[in-house]
Amino acid sequence: MTRPSTPGLMIAAPASGTGKTTVMLGLLRAFRDAGVAVQPFKSGPDYIDPAFHRAACGRASFNLDGWAMPAPLLDTLGQRGADAELVLAEGSMGLFDGVARPGATGMGSSAETARRMGWPVVLVIDVSGQAQSAAATALGFARYDPDLRVAGVILNRVASPRHERLAKLGFEEIGLPVFGALPRRGDLVLPERHLGLVQAVEHPELDRLIGDYAAFLAAHVDLEAIRAAAYAKTVPATDVILPPPPAQRIALAQDAAFSFVYPHMLEGWRAAGAEILPFSPLADEAPDASADLVWLPGGYPELHAGRLAAAERFRAGLADHARTRPVHGECGGYMALGAALIDAEGVGHRMAGLLGLVTSYAKRKMHLGYRRATLLGEVAGMPEGAVLGGHEFHYSTILEQPDAPLAHVVDAQGEAVPETGSRRGAVTGTFFHLVARWW
Repeated sequence: MTRPSTPGLMIAAPASGTGKTTVMLGLLRAFRDAGVAVQPFKSGPDYIDPAFHRAACGRASFNLDGWAMPAPLLDTLGQRGADAELVLAEGSMGLFDGVARPGATGMGSSAETARRMGWPVVLVIDVSGQAQSAAATALGFARYDPDLRVAGVILNRVASPRHERLAKLGFEEIGLPVFGALPRRGDLVLPERHLGLVQAVEHPELDRLIGDYAAFLAAHVDLEAIRAAAYAKTVPATDVILPPPPAQRIALAQDAAFSFVYPHMLEGWRAAGAEILPFSPLADEAPDASADLVWLPGGYPELHAGRLAAAERFRAGLADHARTRPVHGECGGYMALGAALIDAEGVGHRMAGLLGLVTSYAKRKMHLGYRRATLLGEVAGMPEGAVLGGHEFHYSTILEQPDAPLAHVVDAQGEAVPETGSRRGAVTGTFFHLVARWW
């Protein structure tokens, strides 16, 4: 049995830094304001952009990751927009950029995601410093993969009407539609931090900014032409496959220090009937005493280390829970479970002390990439030997990691990494964010 999917498009670019996030947010809000129910997605493992997507259009955005997600999960998530009128997916990096070796389903590129879902591509082209030559770039992308259709382009950072005319000449010659040309503006920029955009929950003027983006896009882009370029392929009617919950009652840390949770994880937990009990460590709240599991997601604990060190009620409640029931932390949550965190100024802060991990931001080093982890013991309902796909992104340096390793962890090339995670009794932690269990 088959059924049609919602018409969709992939908003992608030749490289990072072209302005595709601004274009994506503007399009989401502009279509929403026009009365179109639009479903957002994010290609790749980015856990910050989906929160901005939701702020722009009011619908939960889901990651689609061909390296870390098995095919059934990808296909299930791809149908989250079945009740929408239009799907817009934001690409990551350059359209064809991925890793060198396949993971659960593929190499993790935005092109793979678009091809699998049947979505044509709208390329956002930064035309700074060029004119007709931009068409040559777009032509190369359009011909690189014959199974992927580039529907057209949006020109960004156009310097003047003359610049726009010259750039469009090149696209007329190759017959590729130009859906719009965006004049260069320095005020349409979201603030960034070392992991990318500042979190949506931290941005007090986010709604106004997105409204400005939408007005800017609506004035310079042909929204109807973009919607008409969307394509809906027929898909098989398959069983819904989502990540199962690690427990029935989950106390989930949620505040400015702990907010990096993949939307599909929460979707799977709730769909299976799990109860999520949010609490705020920054407000010195203890996890719910009735919880079966405490989960500390990633975030920016280094920016709030002093407040976390002073959160006595939180720390005592966490320790009490850990005496009889599991506690798990991912990245920032893992650091908060450790003995100490040293901030960028070199000041040490006491953490929960449930693990011996000591991390430092005074010695910054970027850790970025996919991770495949084989568990060395049971973790959050997953048995020893389970293989997990995840993603790691942080700038902290490990000074001490004395506890038993949680997993054998390798990168996308199959090379072992020293960030193995830790286990001490019922307390576990990893530097990678879990995306999916492979087997």
